[in-house]
Amino acid sequence: MAHVIIDTCKKDNLCLDSCPSEAIRPGKDEAAWGTVSQLYINPEECMDCGACVAECPTNSIYPAEELPADKADFAEKNAAFFTN
Repeated sequence: MAHVIIDTCKKDNLCLDSCPSEAIRPGKDEAAWGTVSQLYINPEECMDCGACVAECPTNSIYPAEELPADKADFAEKNAAFFTN
Protein backbone atom coordinates (compact mmCIF):
# COMPACT_ATOMS: atom_id res chain seq x y z
CA MET A 1 0.00 0.00 0.00
CA ALA A 2 1.47 3.31 -1.04
CA HIS A 3 -0.83 5.89 0.59
CA VAL A 4 -3.55 5.78 3.24
CA ILE A 5 -6.47 8.09 4.03
CA ILE A 6 -7.32 8.55 7.71
CA ASP A 7 -10.48 9.60 9.55
CA THR A 8 -9.91 13.35 9.27
CA CYS A 9 -11.01 13.11 5.62
CA LYS A 10 -13.93 15.41 4.79
CA LYS A 11 -14.77 13.87 1.39
CA ASP A 12 -14.09 17.10 -0.49
CA ASN A 13 -12.98 15.12 -3.57
CA LEU A 14 -9.86 17.18 -4.27
CA CYS A 15 -7.69 14.08 -3.84
CA LEU A 16 -10.05 11.98 -5.92
CA ASP A 17 -9.91 14.49 -8.76
CA SER A 18 -6.09 14.58 -8.65
CA CYS A 19 -5.53 10.80 -8.68
CA PRO A 20 -4.27 9.66 -12.10
CA SER A 21 -4.93 5.99 -11.35
CA GLU A 22 -8.45 6.54 -9.98
CA ALA A 23 -7.47 4.57 -6.87
CA ILE A 24 -9.49 6.77 -4.50
CA ARG A 25 -13.12 5.86 -3.86
CA PRO A 26 -16.02 6.21 -3.52
CA GLY A 27 -16.89 8.98 -5.92
CA LYS A 28 -20.03 11.07 -5.52
CA ASP A 29 -21.72 9.02 -8.24
CA GLU A 30 -21.19 5.71 -6.38
CA ALA A 31 -23.75 4.22 -4.00
CA ALA A 32 -21.23 3.96 -1.15
CA TRP A 33 -20.72 7.76 -1.13
CA GLY A 34 -23.64 8.31 1.21
CA THR A 35 -22.77 5.48 3.55
CA VAL A 36 -19.11 6.19 4.33
CA SER A 37 -17.57 8.95 6.42
CA GLN A 38 -14.35 9.19 4.41
CA LEU A 39 -12.65 8.31 1.13
CA TYR A 40 -10.33 5.31 0.74
CA ILE A 41 -7.30 4.44 -1.39
CA ASN A 42 -7.18 1.09 -3.16
CA PRO A 43 -3.77 -0.40 -2.28
CA GLU A 44 -3.74 -2.45 -5.49
CA GLU A 45 -4.30 0.56 -7.76
CA CYS A 46 -2.34 3.34 -6.02
CA MET A 47 0.65 4.36 -8.14
CA ASP A 48 2.46 6.00 -5.20
CA CYS A 49 2.69 9.28 -7.11
CA GLY A 50 1.72 11.50 -4.15
CA ALA A 51 -0.56 13.76 -6.19
CA CYS A 52 -3.38 13.28 -3.69
CA VAL A 53 -1.26 14.26 -0.69
CA ALA A 54 -0.65 17.78 -1.96
CA GLU A 55 -4.35 18.30 -2.72
CA CYS A 56 -5.76 17.24 0.65
CA PRO A 57 -6.75 20.33 2.67
CA THR A 58 -7.15 18.31 5.88
CA ASN A 59 -3.76 16.53 5.68
CA SER A 60 -5.57 13.19 5.83
CA ILE A 61 -3.34 11.27 3.40
CA TYR A 62 -0.08 9.66 4.45
CA PRO A 63 2.48 7.39 2.86
CA ALA A 64 1.78 4.04 4.54
CA GLU A 65 5.19 3.94 6.19
CA GLU A 66 4.61 7.39 7.74
CA LEU A 67 1.20 6.76 9.32
CA PRO A 68 1.05 8.04 12.89
CA ALA A 69 1.06 5.14 15.36
CA ASP A 70 -2.46 5.93 16.54
CA LYS A 71 -3.73 5.78 12.92
CA ALA A 72 -1.95 2.58 11.84
CA ASP A 73 -5.25 0.68 11.62
CA PHE A 74 -6.32 2.87 8.71
CA ALA A 75 -4.02 0.99 6.32
CA GLU A 76 -6.19 -2.06 6.94
CA LYS A 77 -9.43 -0.05 6.81
CA ASN A 78 -8.51 1.40 3.39
CA ALA A 79 -7.74 -2.06 1.99
CA ALA A 80 -10.89 -3.56 3.57
CA PHE A 81 -13.13 -1.05 1.79
CA PHE A 82 -12.14 -2.63 -1.54
CA THR A 83 -12.65 -6.23 -0.44
CA ASN A 84 -16.24 -5.78 0.71
